[in-house]
Amino acid sequence: MARILGSTLLLASGSVLAGLANSSGAASGQSMLQTGAFLSLLLLAIVISSTRYWLQGMRRSQSNGDSRLKNSGGKCWHCALVLGIALASYRTSFSQQLFVDKSDIAPTEVDKIYVKGLQFLNRTQTPEGNWPDRSYGSEPAVVGLAVVSMLAHGDDPNFGPYSQSIRRGLDYILKQMNSQTGYIGRSMYNHGFATLALAEAYGAVNDHRLGPALEKAISLILNAQAQNPFGAWRYSPESKDADTTVSGAQMLALFAARNAGIAVPESAIKKGLAFFATCQTSDGGYGYTPGSSANAARTAIGCLVLSLSKDKGSKAFQTAANFLKNAPAETNYQQYYLYYASQAFFHISPEAWNGWNRKNVKTLGATQNAEGNWDGQFGSTFSTASSLLSLALNYRFLPIYER
Repeated sequence: MARILGSTLLLASGSVLAGLANSSGAASGQSMLQTGAFLSLLLLAIVISSTRYWLQGMRRSQSNGDSRLKNSGGKCWHCALVLGIALASYRTSFSQQLFVDKSDIAPTEVDKIYVKGLQFLNRTQTPEGNWPDRSYGSEPAVVGLAVVSMLAHGDDPNFGPYSQSIRRGLDYILKQMNSQTGYIGRSMYNHGFATLALAEAYGAVNDHRLGPALEKAISLILNAQAQNPFGAWRYSPESKDADTTVSGAQMLALFAARNAGIAVPESAIKKGLAFFATCQTSDGGYGYTPGSSANAARTAIGCLVLSLSKDKGSKAFQTAANFLKNAPAETNYQQYYLYYASQAFFHISPEAWNGWNRKNVKTLGATQNAEGNWDGQFGSTFSTASSLLSLALNYRFLPIYER
């Protein structure tokens, strides 16, 4: 009994600490945090007092054979257990309340669209782990994004409804990796998004191959950057020029790997940010290369990179956010834009995100085909995975999708 009571006390103590940890980043919830911490500590004090009283009662009962004290000790134990469970429940609801934005979108509305898209990907995947649409369904980048879209829904990646598709997709990516260099696919586009998938799967999917493969893939990204005069990336690891689209994919992979516990030098992040700074235009947007004109898709990439580097207080981020909020949506590369824009608006502000998300949910719900996919110039797999990932911020299961 004492052992169980000790576990309850640990549960209560852990709840306080977890509540504080989960809440510490939310400045808007500061007053709630203070109130919650006070109540948590008060309840913890009651649990400790109950424990102490029970132990004293047990000692007396052992020496005196007094069954009434045994019973009273049991009552205190019951009280401690109830308080411990209540405290754990309070911590969970409190921490969730801080990070869930108010929205008029019904969760079932989003989930209906999302599950329908996942079922399409699950149904159309080949036994080898890729997808059959044109040439794009076999590109590691597309396979990687499809895998990430499955992980982002929050189902158990090892035993859930999409676990086999996730494993087949990861198998396919690993088979495309050069065992000597760690290069995945035929371009750095492929390498960046495939590495992102490895990083998000690492630690979630039970596969001993993921860690070493991820480290090797990250090493290739870092080595390619070190050899590039711009401190960034383009189409191949040997490229001597750079652009924001390829570089954006590598930067996301680096951030995701860092979240997963892989060592990523801060100097590599800073060099990448320095390249993006050369591509920002006077009106705040981002161009393809230094000196080129800006558009919404590339500005969304710039916003996201600054957000993940925790530079949202910078002038560069604020001017880019203003540009993006006023820029027309990208139509030439619609799903590519949706993938980055959803994350950019999510980081700009809850108000910006809610407005953008509301329109996106309605648009995707209206344009989704009966089979569950979306059409696009890069094939239905890329279009579907990118569209789903633009909705995935509604779930926020992946580390890369945290504010």
